[in-house]
Amino acid sequence: MTDDRKGRWAGRNETKDRVREEVWQGLERSGFGIGPVWSAIPNFVGADLAAWRLAQTPEWQVARRVKCNPDPPQIPVRLRALLDGKVLYAPVPYLTEGFPYLRIDPARLREKGVSFELAATSEGYMMHGERIDFEAVEPLDFCVVGSVAVTRPGGRTGKGAGFADLETGIFRELGIIRPGTPMATTIHSSQLVAEPRVVMQAHDSPLDFIATESELIRTGNEAPRPAGVDWDSVQPDQFETIPFLRDLHARMRARKV
Repeated sequence: MTDDRKGRWAGRNETKDRVREEVWQGLERSGFGIGPVWSAIPNFVGADLAAWRLAQTPEWQVARRVKCNPDPPQIPVRLRALLDGKVLYAPVPYLTEGFPYLRIDPARLREKGVSFELAATSEGYMMHGERIDFEAVEPLDFCVVGSVAVTRPGGRTGKGAGFADLETGIFRELGIIRPGTPMATTIHSSQLVAEPRVVMQAHDSPLDFIATESELIRTGNEAPRPAGVDWDSVQPDQFETIPFLRDLHARMRARKV
């Protein structure tokens, strides 16, 4: 396998690198992947069904504020949130702008005549969402993260960049994600791997729900949730490529003084 097929962020964890490569390769060979799958949260056949299954849970139905990752396979999740009248929070893809998050309010979209289908895409919500800092995100009732490989007990790994873990840690430290806030993902069933393949680390948040095109898994995972960001594990390149991260780190340190 050539280096360009190992993943853009390969090298941080060889065990997770291997399982990611296998999942990407399997999605590509089987035809279950949609579009480019390598170095990405892969889009997949049946993403709309997975979103529908997730939306049947009582936890989703009572949620008023939902956070969702910006990747293509979760477009149906973001669309369902808006159609269900929920305020949606979504990050800037790769956190590359000077502001990290956007607030997408379905009531405001209706007033502006913006279709929910457009606003559910990352391009659409970047155009029509309200730009905000992490601290301006309201307490969240339900969180959806993107995944490359997932285990039935609730372990997950993303594409290897660490964005989801960083965001979740920040929100936990700020009290925006609470210990009981459900964490969920939508994947193709072929992305489910054996439990030993994804070892959860101290900064990882286990999943409560896994929705696929064929089933909904309630993991029942009761492992302790991390209290915040393990700043010592933040990679130097993350500080370099995420514009607001150093200032946010300083603000969060000042809160504790």
